[in-house]
Amino acid sequence: MTSIASVHGPDDLRALTPAQTEELAADIRRLLVEEVTRTGGHLGPSLGVVELTLALHRVFESPRDQILWDTGHQTYPHKIITGRAEAFGTLRQPGGLSGYPSRAESPHDLIENSHASTVLSYADGLAKAHRLTGATDRAVVAVIGDGALTGGMAWEALNNLADGADRPVVVVLNDNTRSYAPTVGGIPAHLARLRTEDRPPQSVFESLGLAYVGPVDGHDIEALEEALRHAAGLGRPVVVHCLTEKGRGHAPAEQDEADRFHAVRPRPAARTTPRPAPEPAWTDVFGDELAALGARCPDVVALTAAMLAPTGLTAFAERFPDRTFDVGIAEQHAVTSAAGLALGGLHPVVAVYATFLNRAFDQMLLDVALHRAPVTFVLDRAGVTGDDGASHNGMWDLSLFQMVPGLRVAAPRDAATLRRALREALAIQDGPTALRFPKGSTGPDLPAVATLDGMDVLRRTDSDAPDVLLVSVGAMAGVCLEAADRLAEHGFGVTVVDPRWIAPVPAALVELGLGHSLVATVEDGGRSGGAGAALAQALADAGARTPVRTFGLPQRFLDHGRRDDILAAHGLTGRHIARAVVEALAGRDDSVSIGDLAPQPVGADQ
Repeated sequence: MTSIASVHGPDDLRALTPAQTEELAADIRRLLVEEVTRTGGHLGPSLGVVELTLALHRVFESPRDQILWDTGHQTYPHKIITGRAEAFGTLRQPGGLSGYPSRAESPHDLIENSHASTVLSYADGLAKAHRLTGATDRAVVAVIGDGALTGGMAWEALNNLADGADRPVVVVLNDNTRSYAPTVGGIPAHLARLRTEDRPPQSVFESLGLAYVGPVDGHDIEALEEALRHAAGLGRPVVVHCLTEKGRGHAPAEQDEADRFHAVRPRPAARTTPRPAPEPAWTDVFGDELAALGARCPDVVALTAAMLAPTGLTAFAERFPDRTFDVGIAEQHAVTSAAGLALGGLHPVVAVYATFLNRAFDQMLLDVALHRAPVTFVLDRAGVTGDDGASHNGMWDLSLFQMVPGLRVAAPRDAATLRRALREALAIQDGPTALRFPKGSTGPDLPAVATLDGMDVLRRTDSDAPDVLLVSVGAMAGVCLEAADRLAEHGFGVTVVDPRWIAPVPAALVELGLGHSLVATVEDGGRSGGAGAALAQALADAGARTPVRTFGLPQRFLDHGRRDDILAAHGLTGRHIARAVVEALAGRDDSVSIGDLAPQPVGADQ
């Protein structure tokens, strides 16, 4: 049997017989199921493109010919046959293979995109570059799913590709009828007609001026190779319509109607002791509360960009299907559509991963905030997400939010404050609101010991000297409390406050900062322009001379790894914060001793 071990690169594929190629496809699926269920990752999408990946690499000569993948969820077979099979057991592990295309890993990975609908624009630019530089012997191949084709950027690119008859690009449409869930809208309906009608109508691609080949069985390697060779020989922009099945060859995935094992979690390690009851997930707490509020607030509607279940909207959608809108992978449209819903008298909730709201910043700024529209943005996976890597860390939102006039931003610290913040947000009718929370479980509720003008005081140590004000942003409350305990053990007076609503900066927080020797802010977002920077500016505007120490993430792309490890590597632990605070105080007062607050290795820029 032909196995993965016999393939060291794409060149080895071209000597295989059809039967050997089929054997290799089976072995790739075996490895995918075995390793991805152990490490976690995007299993269903990769299982669906095994034959397509083999056909692409048998017809085209990567990396001379440039094969580009939209989104990147489905590139595990591509990684396996481009020399990374032996490292596949390290997938998404610290220091191991990325879960997406990675330029650092292989010359076969030209782009590192993991946000959908971008690949056709890359392809258009590459084809233009090849024509201008005379590199016209290099093929440009762009693989895009039907789900990603719901994004407007894809159609902007198709519009330009169709105008370049002398710039051949092979667009491989991987049509599996799904993104996470079944693809929605007029585009999938049109593709369905192309798939099923005996005499299919002219495709929308042909109407635009592109050539069209297909539909072709995306699991028939010989048919795929024939279609791809034909497309490459046309010498013009062409769409090859391939029909695939997400989760192909793994029965549990094929039978999973929710998302066909789009992403699976790592297999849990064997335990000899009973597993403690899990804390609720942030996503579930939000979803349950929104559904409950929906029953009391008939003006509340929900929007998702093809991520109904991942963003927690399933319960709301089941109870209120007419008030739930899946717009496809189209975040820009989602936000401006939400503005329209708000102008029509409703209160839209746009549920999206934090990393994806970046794509709709202009719409948030000018279509929502400029109109003071009551739209609530709920950002899941805010801060460090970890194993998905640089493109999915939701660490940019707080920096962007500071630039949006009138936007109120809440960062709940636990399940109770998330529920409270959502209720408060839906009661605001004179402008937009945003709630952010990280990936994972909420942990235990952290009750306040006092309240001050709407802010929660979490700790106030017994000391006559109000030395330090620790300002906790969202889920960093536990870290701040640990730092406060360490500081209190050494005689420092510490107040830990959770503003809950962090933007605009509460006036009471500025007043509180004026009464302390040092203000320290702790957030799991970028330090540049983040919550800490906004508070420092507000204190300066108030004429304060109180120094502010901001703890957060450096504004750079972070490698994949575990959330706790990434936070620790950048000094976001109670121990490091306590020591850094003492060092800051020592710089102002020689009588302050650092004592035995031992240092901890952190990033050089902290």
